[in-house]
Amino acid sequence: MVVAFFASTILSVVLLRFVPVFVTPLMLIRCVEQRQEGKPLKLKHHWVSLDKMSQSMPVAVMASEDQRFLKHHGFDYKAIEQAAMKNLEGKRKLGGSTITQQTAKNVFLWPGRSWVRKGLEAYFTVLIEFVWSKQRIMEVYLNSIEMGDGIYGVEAVAQEHFDCHAADLTRANCALIAATLPNPRKFSSKNPSNYMVKRKYAIMKQMKFVPIMPREGQDVDPKTVDGGIYKK
Repeated sequence: MVVAFFASTILSVVLLRFVPVFVTPLMLIRCVEQRQEGKPLKLKHHWVSLDKMSQSMPVAVMASEDQRFLKHHGFDYKAIEQAAMKNLEGKRKLGGSTITQQTAKNVFLWPGRSWVRKGLEAYFTVLIEFVWSKQRIMEVYLNSIEMGDGIYGVEAVAQEHFDCHAADLTRANCALIAATLPNPRKFSSKNPSNYMVKRKYAIMKQMKFVPIMPREGQDVDPKTVDGGIYKK
């Protein structure tokens, strides 16, 4: 069983390095929840490659979710330490999950906070960082993450909320989408509250210090990451 587990998980990660992710456990779980609640089934998901998305989209999610994404190897220990300190102070609960960790959870696991799930998340995070490029991680993340009720991925939310394709999203659109990601079923990028609008502008300010996602195979200069200016 142990050999089968490692063989199947490694094979899955290698396979998804090249094959689009068309469905995730969370999508299926949400469909079951909709059925149990008597709601009509809604699953909007359209896979698009990273080069068919607005360049602003990776910048926005890095600015909002994981500013050290291009520098760390799956775990941002500084963010984890800062989150732990704030949680100990009794302030609003914060997480230290990176984009890679969120991708591992979205694609291979289920929602939850158990130690078993967190352990598996760490395992898949290491595998993903070893097998996939940063570009592939970002591509899968932006195609699989929940971006609204029954909406998954940037192309689907672009069509549903902005009446355009992912490639045509503006910088402000991308910042607004990123602003909803902590709770996309509570916060809407289609009908944003005043709080969401403030979050959007805050993210747009941070985007000025996050570089455009490098192309596949292109090395990232750490100095450019630290002081990179949004160029589009």
